[in-house]
Order: sequence, then structure tokens, then C-alpha cells
Amino acid sequence: MSIKRALTLVAAAGLALTLAACGSSATPAASSTSAAAPGTSAMSSMSPSAPMSSPMSSPSMGSSSMDPSMSGTATAAGLVGPGCADYAKQVPSGAGSVDGMAQDPVATAASNNPLLTTLVAAVSGKVNPQVDLVNTLNSGEFTVFAPVDSAFAKIDAGTMDTLKTNSTLLSGILTYHVVAGQLDPGQVVGTHPTVNGASVTVTGSGDTLKVNDASVICGGVKTKNATVYLIDSVLMPPAS
Repeated sequence: MSIKRALTLVAAAGLALTLAACGSSATPAASSTSAAAPGTSAMSSMSPSAPMSSPMSSPSMGSSSMDPSMSGTATAAGLVGPGCADYAKQVPSGAGSVDGMAQDPVATAASNNPLLTTLVAAVSGKVNPQVDLVNTLNSGEFTVFAPVDSAFAKIDAGTMDTLKTNSTLLSGILTYHVVAGQLDPGQVVGTHPTVNGASVTVTGSGDTLKVNDASVICGGVKTKNATVYLIDSVLMPPAS
């Protein structure tokens, strides 16, 4: 009986040691799982996949956004005026864009610009068949103060009707917007005689340039033979 009892006690001790060993190995595993759980949620498990973050908040997207690139283009081109970015948005490419206008003489370049349709009609004989300045403007070197379409919209209908038949008046107004020689933004401030014979006065600087009482929307736009300043009003020559 003593031998049998001894064997039983040995077997029981071995079973207890086995269970203890299993318990000690299982407990750390459970605690490890428990500790890891807060850090292995669905959202945190995606964190290694950085490309899945929102592209709108990406620094690379921000640095290549539209406005900075247009601003840089305007600066590189030497343009001045508060409307240069809007001009670039309205005419970002093609023959009427800043780059496109540089390829053609001024009257041709203006004809490709959707902001200058009324001016082009006036200088090309479409408003008054007796006034066609295209060949003149495409020859020589000029600075052109170019009223945009909304500038002509400020002129009352009666005056516009008069211009259709009074070629002297129309020609006088159009040539009052043209100065001989190319004046870039660093040279344009001052008083300059126009092809009309009367003078215009440019004041201000940068985004505050004015030609008489007209504000420069965007200036310094180059064509093959001219420097163009888009303005917001039609210039009226002084009464002779």
C-alpha cells in the first residue's frame, strides 16, 4: 500500500506541475492580447497605409494648387494688376492666353482674346466700316491700353450708335488708347503722347495702376509687337 500510495502521489505531483506550466504560459499570452487590443483597432491598423489619407490635405497637393501656379506665371511674365489671376482662369491657354498672345502681333492677338471682342470689332471695321486699324496696329511697336468688353458696356447706347457712323470720333477714341513704343510696367508710369495726339497719364504702381481714370485690370501682357494693359473703362480724349 505504501508503494502504491507513493506512486499515486508522484503522479498527482506531475499532473500539478503540468497544469502549472500550462497556466503560466497561457497567462502572458492572454495579457499580451489584452494589452495589444487598444492599439489594434480598425482605424489604427490602417495607419501604416499612409496613401489612404485625404489627398486634399496632402502637402504636395497644396503646393501645386491652381492659384499659386497662376500667380507664379503672372510674376514670371512681369504682369501687374489685381485681375491677372482671374484673366489666367478665364483664358488659361490658347491663343488668347498670356502665352498665346505673345505669339501674334497685337491686333491678331486681341482677336483671339474673349475679353476684348468689342475692342476688336471697333478696330477691325465691324463697328464702323470706315475705321480699320488692324494693319496699323500690327506694324510698329506700341503700348495699347485695351478696354475689356465690360468697359464698352458702360458707354451709353446713343454714343455707341454715333460711333457706327462717325468715323472721326471712333478713330480718335481708338488711337487715344495707343502709345508709340513698348512700355513695360516699370516704364509706363507718367504722361505719354498717344497716336491720337493727346496725352494719357498713368499713375500708381503694381495692382493700383490707373490710366487717366481707368484702372488697369492686368498689364504688361506681351504680344509680338506691343505691350498690352487691360483696362476697365474706355478712355475718352479731351475735347480739342
